[in-house]
Amino acid sequence: MVREPEPGRAETASAAEAATAMGDEMTRFIRLINATKQRLRDDPRGGDRILLGRLVHDGARRATDLAADTFLDLSTVSRQIRSLVDRGLVERRPDPDDRRGALLSATAAGVEAYQHYREQRNEHLAQIFDAWEPEDRHQLVQLFGRFNDDMAENYQQLFGGNPGGTPPSAAAAQQGDDE
Repeated sequence: MVREPEPGRAETASAAEAATAMGDEMTRFIRLINATKQRLRDDPRGGDRILLGRLVHDGARRATDLAADTFLDLSTVSRQIRSLVDRGLVERRPDPDDRRGALLSATAAGVEAYQHYREQRNEHLAQIFDAWEPEDRHQLVQLFGRFNDDMAENYQQLFGGNPGGTPPSAAAAQQGDDE
C-alpha cells in the first residue's frame, strides 16, 4: 500500500501537524518492529543480533556499558553474554584499566554470525525497497538518519547521557548496523 500525502499538505504542515502524523507513523512502525521481534523470540539466537552488533562496531566493552548502549537490563545482557561466550561468539578478558572487570569482544565466529544476521536483514530490506525509486530510497535514508540524530540529541537533553553511547554524528553511520 502506497501512502500519498494529502495534496498541498506536505509542504505547509505545521510542526504540530507533522508531529501528529509522524507520531501515528512511528506507532505503526513500532508495532511492525515489535511483531518482528516477537517472531525472532522464537529464534534461540534472536537476542544475539544487537549485542554482537555493538561489539563488532564499537569494539571491546564492559557488560555495564553494553547494557547502557543497548537499553537493556544488565541481568539480560549478562545472561545473553554468557550464552554468546559459551558458543564461542564472544570472548571475555580482564579489563586492563580495572582488573576486577572484564572486557567483552566479538570473536571471529561472532563477527561472522553478526555478518550473517546483517545480510539477512539487508536482503529483507532490499526486497521492500526494490519497488521504490532510487531517489525515494536515498531520501528516506537521509531523513531517517537526520531524525535519529535529532532523537538522540533530544534524548540527551531530556534524560542526560547518550542513548547509544556514541555521539549522534557517529551514531548515524553506525546505528543501522546493529540488527
